[in-house]
Amino acid sequence: MNEMDNIISEIEEKLGNIKNIKELNDLKVEYLGKKGLISNLTSKMKDLSIEEKKEFGKSLNELKTKVNLIFDEIKTKLEEEELNKKLESEKIDITLPETKIKVGALHPLERVKREIEEIFISMGYDIVSGPIVESDLYNFEKLNLPKGHPARDAQDSFYIEDESILLRTQTSPVQARVMDANNEKGPIRILCPGKTFRRDDDDATHSHQFSQIEGLVIGDNISLADLKGTLEEFARKMFGEDRSLRFRPSFFPFTEPSFEVDVSCFKCGGKGCSICKGTGWIEILGSGVVHPNVLKNCGYDPEKYTGFAFGIGQERVAMLKYGINDIRSFYTNDTRFLNDFNRMDGE
Repeated sequence: MNEMDNIISEIEEKLGNIKNIKELNDLKVEYLGKKGLISNLTSKMKDLSIEEKKEFGKSLNELKTKVNLIFDEIKTKLEEEELNKKLESEKIDITLPETKIKVGALHPLERVKREIEEIFISMGYDIVSGPIVESDLYNFEKLNLPKGHPARDAQDSFYIEDESILLRTQTSPVQARVMDANNEKGPIRILCPGKTFRRDDDDATHSHQFSQIEGLVIGDNISLADLKGTLEEFARKMFGEDRSLRFRPSFFPFTEPSFEVDVSCFKCGGKGCSICKGTGWIEILGSGVVHPNVLKNCGYDPEKYTGFAFGIGQERVAMLKYGINDIRSFYTNDTRFLNDFNRMDGE
């Protein structure tokens, strides 16, 4: 019991020299830690009688409680002192000029994607996404590109598992999946944005990874006139109210007839300039009437339903809209390039 009294005296004396929280914690471990002086008193109980143990245990618990209270009181005092010193040293002069914080802005590809989505949402389209890792069935076969079809060579693919699983070469598989999953085989009006992948040498106008935004409409009596009207509305909202479209015959396995679509140059108004290479026209997308084989492959009756599809190159639209001459600019994370779009947000 005398030893307990001595411990209290020792602690009170040593606390007078404590200057910070670390020293306080070290002192607390010295007395209350697992191998501390107070904890070691427990070993003395083995030599005591039962009655003495009760009295000793009670006194030991009271000692621990008292010592803890002493340490807590000193800790609170030290913390308050440290906080006051910190506040004193970190005073803020509110008369100083503000620090301008740099904030991010939408990437040009994301800007274009959102703008195109908003245009087609206003025309009643649903936005749909699908897997990037795709099966050959949906990427090719259901889209009228059976094994051995020569058009597959034009979409040299990144295969993952033999020739059955690959990185999708287009977002058209999303359209096939939606058609396949539509049990009622009723009308569809969807827009499918996403990344696509093809084996290609990267240069100013080509990339092995690029973004497509494809649209699909299936319904009763859907005709080429509906496709033309839809794309004209898109071109006017995207590039300007006075834009005209030109349809040129082309070939895509999943549409028949198929067309490349040009928009009148929005810089020179069709007179001819460096952007349109003197022609007055700029190619912006591919399109066509959905091939009957695609309808059949996805469970639709081509005698009852018709439709149209189109595919927009997201990078191409962004390059035209913002005057970007190298597709690699979108992926290099050059802050000088991205800062131009910060300024568009008023930064």
